[in-house]
Amino acid sequence: MTAATPSLQVWSEDRRAKLRDLISQLYRVVAPLEQEFEGRRFTPDGHRVGSIGEVVAAFAFNLMLLPASNETHDGKALDGTLVQIKLTGGDRSISLYSEPEHLLVLQLRKSEFVTVYNGRGSVAWQNCRAEAKNAQRSIALSTLRRLDKEEQSKLLQVNPYPALDNENWNEQLEKG
Repeated sequence: MTAATPSLQVWSEDRRAKLRDLISQLYRVVAPLEQEFEGRRFTPDGHRVGSIGEVVAAFAFNLMLLPASNETHDGKALDGTLVQIKLTGGDRSISLYSEPEHLLVLQLRKSEFVTVYNGRGSVAWQNCRAEAKNAQRSIALSTLRRLDKEEQSKLLQVNPYPALDNENWNEQLEKG
């Protein structure tokens, strides 16, 4: 696989608003679908969630994104640290194929992004469960939260996460 040069994204006010609005639109249809079809979950998953996590993390941590579907890492910090980014809308676990240099795990809960883990990939990898049949190793979010409290090697968050409602997002930007 040829490695393209990562690029630092420009985050104008218009671009931040567009990111917030587009993600909001995507998730806005979930609740009505789940109400209409009781017992079914309609949360976006797979590549869509992964890409959302990557652009949100790029904004919040000033990361340069690597080409899509890059093996192991999704972005690069300004100091050169390679970063794997995971976003989940669930409350149980995330899965990894390989040990990243740095791992950033975000969770989307009630229209709000939160950091679950921001630290060395080796620490998370050592605490993963055994490899499953699909060659992935999972780790519980509760374990990641515990590890995050002890982790010293964190990326600096330079921008607030986008809140998926306009008022909250604007308040966060004014504080940041």
